[in-house]
Amino acid sequence: MVNYKDLGLVNTREMFKKAVAGGYAIPAFNFNTMEQMQAIVQAAVETKSPVIMQVSKGARNYANATILRYMAEGAVQYAKELGCAHPEIVLHLDHGDSFELCKDCIDMGFSSVMIDGSSLPYEDNIALTKKVVEYAHQYDVTVEAELGVLAGVEDEVQAEESHYTKPEEVIDFATRTGCDSLAISIGTSHGAYKFKPEQCTRDPKTGRLVPPPLAFDVLHEIEKKLPGFPIVLHGSSSVPQEEVDTINKYGGNLPDAVGIPEEQLREAAKSAVCKINIDSDSRLAMTAAVRKHFAEHPDHFDPRQYLKPARENMKKMYIHKIVNVLGSDGKLAQC
Repeated sequence: MVNYKDLGLVNTREMFKKAVAGGYAIPAFNFNTMEQMQAIVQAAVETKSPVIMQVSKGARNYANATILRYMAEGAVQYAKELGCAHPEIVLHLDHGDSFELCKDCIDMGFSSVMIDGSSLPYEDNIALTKKVVEYAHQYDVTVEAELGVLAGVEDEVQAEESHYTKPEEVIDFATRTGCDSLAISIGTSHGAYKFKPEQCTRDPKTGRLVPPPLAFDVLHEIEKKLPGFPIVLHGSSSVPQEEVDTINKYGGNLPDAVGIPEEQLREAAKSAVCKINIDSDSRLAMTAAVRKHFAEHPDHFDPRQYLKPARENMKKMYIHKIVNVLGSDGKLAQC
């Protein structure tokens, strides 16, 4: 058993409480590689922001559970080396699909886990979530649950259609499960193709797809039912068109990739939404930089040559999200 506190990590409880009260959201950036982790820590320190580093089941299998434990500990020490004496870093399991996976992550030093029973019948979702909560709370690990289904594909999470969260269910669900935060469905979606072209309109000037607006009416109803309760948005990458354009310019093929407009995410961050998940934007920033580098330097083969600009491009994106979208910059008083 590895306790996350011994690794220097924190859970999400106080972090979310401050975010809800302060009208901003905590960045939750997925990572798979050392370069992503470095970029996340660098961005968080430079902006004095708390941060959630999260891994999916697939990312954990890719990176190895033991290595991840040491990467998390290393992230804390790295932040201190960069000049932040008291970093606030969470290691979070994204879309845990079983009690056994959540338990294993808790036992390996995760400070927060998500149990995603959203595809199950309502009562089964409650039973599974409650079981995870009861185990996690023994070790002061916080638990995120999900109510409602997001469409899209990301790692092993896949759904053809979204189903909005039903506001009338949230009080019962949160009370009976004891979860610490709740991921809801209001129109966000996983992956770089969040909407089908027929769901969108086209900007007559640019020809780009314009996605449908988020269901803020559903969010506001949930806020009324659970005032002050931490709400989470998944599938909230904006799919920056400049990164998509760079990828396509240098041999990629991402037609009609479209994400969530940043102005809508800014509005959400000022509400009870205190955690916003961003994964695809990091992948796009990394891929765009690598493709551009190879096109300009076809003789390069040292991974450090092309992963360094990839890391810098991801860091630039993370800083932009923290400062211009989520508003979590400057919230570490002792950094």
